[in-house]
Amino acid sequence: MRRTYDDLVQEAATVSVDGWDFSWLDGRASEERPSWGYARLLGERMATAEAALDIQTGGGEVLAGLPKLPPVAVATESWPPNLALAASRLRPRGARVVADDGGSCLPFRSGTFDLVSSRHPVRTWWGEIARVLRSGGAYLSQQIGPRSVFELAEFFLGPLDGSARDPRAAKEEAEASGLEVVDLRLERLRMEFHDVGAVIYFLRKVIWIVPGFSVERYADRLRDLHDRIEQEGPFVAHSSRVLIEARRPAQ
Repeated sequence: MRRTYDDLVQEAATVSVDGWDFSWLDGRASEERPSWGYARLLGERMATAEAALDIQTGGGEVLAGLPKLPPVAVATESWPPNLALAASRLRPRGARVVADDGGSCLPFRSGTFDLVSSRHPVRTWWGEIARVLRSGGAYLSQQIGPRSVFELAEFFLGPLDGSARDPRAAKEEAEASGLEVVDLRLERLRMEFHDVGAVIYFLRKVIWIVPGFSVERYADRLRDLHDRIEQEGPFVAHSSRVLIEARRPAQ
């Protein structure tokens, strides 16, 4: 039986959005994955590292899913609900989880890690990454690229400036911090939302797509979106992903 608009909204507005696990969307939304396979690449780097740091680890999902962690493995997170989830997942694997304020200063000594990683960081503090890397160490990150999910954001907000998150700017910032960029790739990937509940859940979880989103604030647009999906099929958007790998030159 087809679910009503009110049923979809009620469910999606009350389900927990803690952590960085999107399995609630299985069968209700889909997104193509980048061709490079970030988890595989990170697993290969972690398997040979001695000391690794994962910045903005979310609920620790990526690290917890890797086959092997190095002898010293540390993750940082600033949002308290995610911090608790990360600790529950990573401490049994021998990894230390450290709370930070999400700011520009990493709470570690210079030259501590031979690998630093981050999946979808809100912001990349290149100077701090360069500081905590050992000579010859590497930074590996999958990041949000330019105009990511703009079709959905602009449905709610109207036309937006899409100049942010240019991978060329990231390369320049990395090099200005003394790092050498050895890999830089950009891909745009198809997303489909099959019901309005999937959109609500996604916007509650990925809070930067529509800042200040709430069901009450955007009730009219949500109703319009529900009607559009019912009449035309899935709402299609495109995510943008960047892979960047940079190294601190060996001294």
